[in-house]
Amino acid sequence: MTNKLRVAVVGVGYLGRFHALIYSRMPDVDLVGIVDPDADRANTVAAEAGCAAFTTAAELPEPLDAVSIVAPTTVHLEVAAPFLRQGVHTMLEKPIAAAREEGEEIVRLAEQSGTILQIGHLERFNAGIMALAQRISAPRYLEAQRMGGFTERATDVDVVSDLMIHDIDIILSLMGSPIQQIRAIGTPVLTEHVDIASARLEFANGAVANVVASRVSDKKTRRIRVFQPSGYFSLDFIEQTIDVAYPKAVQGIERPEIVRERISVEPVKPLDRELEAFIDCVRTSRAPLVDGRVGLEALKVALEVQSSIRTQW
Repeated sequence: MTNKLRVAVVGVGYLGRFHALIYSRMPDVDLVGIVDPDADRANTVAAEAGCAAFTTAAELPEPLDAVSIVAPTTVHLEVAAPFLRQGVHTMLEKPIAAAREEGEEIVRLAEQSGTILQIGHLERFNAGIMALAQRISAPRYLEAQRMGGFTERATDVDVVSDLMIHDIDIILSLMGSPIQQIRAIGTPVLTEHVDIASARLEFANGAVANVVASRVSDKKTRRIRVFQPSGYFSLDFIEQTIDVAYPKAVQGIERPEIVRERISVEPVKPLDRELEAFIDCVRTSRAPLVDGRVGLEALKVALEVQSSIRTQW
C-alpha cells in the first residue's frame, strides 16, 4: 500500500481517546472517524484528533482499512463481528472477549475472512518485557505482582480480566509449556466482582508461576521475577530496570560467586509501539505479536483462574 490507511476508533473512553490521538499523529494513517454512543464525548475527542465523530459504527465512511475497538469487553463480539466479516483489519483491546465461546467466534470470523486481528495485550510492547524476554531461556519459577489503587475504569470485569490477564499472557509467552493445573483464590472488596486475586499456575514441564493482582492496594506495584538455572531476573515495570543475579566461576574457588547487576531499559510508550506494530502488520500482512489465538489462550487461562476462585467460595 502506498496511500494512507483509512482507520477508525470505536469507543473513545479513557484508553480509546489515546488510540485516536496516536493514530491522528501517524503520517501514514488517515483517521476518518471515531465512534462513541456518548455524543458529547465523541465530539470532544474528534475535535482533539481532527476527525469526524459518530455515535454508531454504521455511520463510519467506507471504505475502511482498519479499526481499533476499545469498547467494554462484554460487547467485543457484537462490535467486532461486522468489521471482521467485511475484512476490516481489527485491533481489539484485551481481553479478547468475556466468554470463551465469544472469543472463539471472534477468532473464527477473523480467520474466515483473512483479516488481521491483534489483541491489545499492551505489556508485550513494554520495553522492559521485551528486554527480559531476550534473556529468558528455561524459566523454572516465575512470580508476578500487579497491584494498584481503585479506579472506576473497567469495573464491568473482575481483576483477573482487568489486570491479571496481562501477566497471564506474559507468563504463557515465557514458559513455552502447557498448563497442567491452576489453583486460585480471590475476593470482592469494593465491587461486585473479584478485586484481589492470587493464582498458582503449574506447567507440564514442572515450572511454576505465582501471580497476584489487586486493584484495591494503596501502593502501586508492577514487578515480575524469573528464576532459571542460569540466574535470577527481576523486572520493575515502573522503574524500567532489570536486576540480574547469576553464578560466575572463579579460578581457585570451588563454588561460583554470585554476580549482581542492574540493567536500565530505555523507556518507550507501549501504546504507541503497539499501534505502530498493528499498522505495520496491516501494511505488510505479517502476523501480529499477539494475534487472536494468543489472546484466546490468555482468556482461557483467565477463565480457569476465575473458575478456581469460585470453587473457594
